[in-house]
Amino acid sequence: MARLLTDRQARELHKSIIAYLAANGLPQSATELQKELNLDITALESRKAALQSELDSLASASSHKRDPESWLPQHPRYSLNGHQGTINCIAFHSKYTSIASGSDDFTIKIWDWELGELEVTLKGHTQIVRGLDYGCPSGVAGALLASCSSDFSIKIWDPADEYKNTRTLQGHDHIAILAECEIFPLLPTGKFLLSTGDDMTVRLWDISTNPGNGSVNPKHKLTLIGHQNFNECCSIAPPTSYQYLAPLAKVSTASAAEFMAAGSRDKTIKIWDAHGTCLMTLIGHDNWVRSIVFHPGGRYLLSVSDDKTLRCWDLSQGGMCVKILRDVHDQFVTCLKWAPGVTKDLSTDIAASASDVHMPQVNGIAKGKIGGQSSPDMRIRCVVATGSVDQKLRVFVG
Repeated sequence: MARLLTDRQARELHKSIIAYLAANGLPQSATELQKELNLDITALESRKAALQSELDSLASASSHKRDPESWLPQHPRYSLNGHQGTINCIAFHSKYTSIASGSDDFTIKIWDWELGELEVTLKGHTQIVRGLDYGCPSGVAGALLASCSSDFSIKIWDPADEYKNTRTLQGHDHIAILAECEIFPLLPTGKFLLSTGDDMTVRLWDISTNPGNGSVNPKHKLTLIGHQNFNECCSIAPPTSYQYLAPLAKVSTASAAEFMAAGSRDKTIKIWDAHGTCLMTLIGHDNWVRSIVFHPGGRYLLSVSDDKTLRCWDLSQGGMCVKILRDVHDQFVTCLKWAPGVTKDLSTDIAASASDVHMPQVNGIAKGKIGGQSSPDMRIRCVVATGSVDQKLRVFVG
């Protein structure tokens, strides 16, 4: 037979009975009952404590075995200070725990995001540093760091040689900004580049190598329109996002650069397919959208804005905003990056970190497959970084 009273209700009833017996001239009965009930209550409390301990242990174990597909940033592990001006751009090394930040103070700083320490400060640009990128596919150790600046130059730095400035490229007569570039080496088309700017358009380029002479022959493939103000950022969706976006585009198969997104000063984010059809408009930010990044697991899109928030949009729910981190920085948030994954075989070459988690298959669409061909098995690194006008670099680690 089910109990009619909860433990708390039963304890309160027992106390009332003891008080009644004591008040009516039966102190011995009250004492005996109290002793008996105290033993029962103690046993119950011990059992409760044991169960709570077991629950806490399971919760702790669960946090270590978290699903990287659903991990989203929560609280920053580090807030790194050192720049004397706005941080405009950040870039993760494709293999090591290094992250670079470029600033209005004309410098680039290299940090160890796992330790929260400054490694080196690079000086060479004579104006604001506007863009950074480690120019190598994920997991390759020999990456070079490229930076661009308002001084109209692009500089190449070699991490293997203490970040020596090995080349300086001149030629731009306007401010140089590194564009979003996605490389899919397994496809015949090779490479795609997505660019955006003050003309309120987003442009997709095929920058594949010409098989005839080995030269690069950029081909303008697509112009995307729809924003009502200057665009601030853009990103090509990873193949892991196709399972959520393909039904909206009514396609059964997808190739490289099939879906892309852009954030704008009109406070919105738009997602298009490769035919130029706008699939989603994400509304929620209260100020310019400054940077966006797709979750490596494919389900989410993350964005930061001058409204000082980081927002997470669920592509499986039509782009619903499912998480908002407010006051991520004290001032406008200017940039956002997710650490690139590392290949399974290369990940054994470096210390296994708590932020490295294996990427499985989901819903019949194999992770790490592009256009039906398998790419190296990847591990998601649950590491996100943001930069701000407040001159701070913040690192979120899962």
